[in-house]
Amino acid sequence: MNELIKTWLVEQGVVSAYIETSAIGIGLFTILFIAFISYYIAKNYLLNIVTKIILKTKNTWDNALLEHKVLTRLTLLLPFIIVLFLTPLVLPQSLLLTDLLVLIAKVLLTFQVAQSISAVLNVSKSLYHESAKQRYLPLNSIIQVIKLIVYLVTAIIVVALIIGRSPIYLLSGLGALTAVLLLIFQDTIKGLVASIQISANRMVVTGDWIELPKYGADGDVIEIGLNTVKVQNFDKTITTIPTYALISDSFKNWRNMYHTGARRIKRTIIIDIACIDFYSIEKIDFLENTNLLKTYLTDKKQQLAAEYESPDLRETQDGTLTKVNMRQLTNIGTFRAYIEMYLNQNTHIRNDLTCMVRQLPATVNGLPLEIYCFANTTDWIAYEAIQADIFDHLFAISPHFDIRVFQQPSGFDWNTSMAK
Repeated sequence: MNELIKTWLVEQGVVSAYIETSAIGIGLFTILFIAFISYYIAKNYLLNIVTKIILKTKNTWDNALLEHKVLTRLTLLLPFIIVLFLTPLVLPQSLLLTDLLVLIAKVLLTFQVAQSISAVLNVSKSLYHESAKQRYLPLNSIIQVIKLIVYLVTAIIVVALIIGRSPIYLLSGLGALTAVLLLIFQDTIKGLVASIQISANRMVVTGDWIELPKYGADGDVIEIGLNTVKVQNFDKTITTIPTYALISDSFKNWRNMYHTGARRIKRTIIIDIACIDFYSIEKIDFLENTNLLKTYLTDKKQQLAAEYESPDLRETQDGTLTKVNMRQLTNIGTFRAYIEMYLNQNTHIRNDLTCMVRQLPATVNGLPLEIYCFANTTDWIAYEAIQADIFDHLFAISPHFDIRVFQQPSGFDWNTSMAK
């Protein structure tokens, strides 16, 4: 084609001294012009037509091609391919400029192919997360490894093109650099191993609520990468955790709570030990009017009456001795029974799961009475409201059982004591 351009220049009367230079200039301009026109048409016409077709289809997977600019990256391949094939045809093959243009086209084409592969991998990741949210395949980590391999191979090919050697020649020399590569990519290798273990053992998936106090993480997992895991805390901050830390350190995963549909309530009320005492018959009769305790106290009164008729107790007329010997109700025991019945009739508490009220070992502050049950929701706001309602009620009703909740003396307590 270069000869055709020279012939045309001769016909136009160009001086023979300038024919070679002019032919090269016209050829270079022709190559670049055709490459530019092809890219312009592909981007502004063909790409627009394809985009309109994709937007009109009912499929959703093809929208990901637009979102991740796969088609845009493919259109960039066209000008490089045109330059690569037209250059040897239009310019003299013995010219240094021809070799330089071919080399530049090959290098840019190689990088653009890598970019296109990366975009296709992003599409596959996006489609996976939309259609398979409950699977445990660590696709994000796998894709990052594939991208790393793609760009590593791209770099090797580019270096091979520049030095004029076969890529196999460079790959054969990588054996000597294995130790260096292991040192450079040690975090990547550890992250890949961790990702495989995390997925195989189903330890964490995107969307799980995890707690990792060592790194200040307490929130939802939004991304599991090759080297890092991103956790969005409840204050909307982002904590980045090394992927390897999820298998080397201990953490709490709340996933099973959501699967169960219940959330545990575990909180104590500290009772002042000095207020614990036996109930008199009059007090029992008063509390018997409480709906939740009516059946319980009626049964207890019958048991106490039967025990009071015991011959051993009837022989003893001393009131103090009788009170010590006979079985009696305590305010703390009755209060505990009331809490159990209150929880059992509460529609916000799961009765099919563990529900109990227990005493913990007494401390210097008093006797801890622990409420252990499960709310029938995992929603944080609703859960806190249920828990608050329960303890609001228990704190308010405790004086009716002659129960005194312990707290450290406040300024109000000191002022009241001074006034007395």
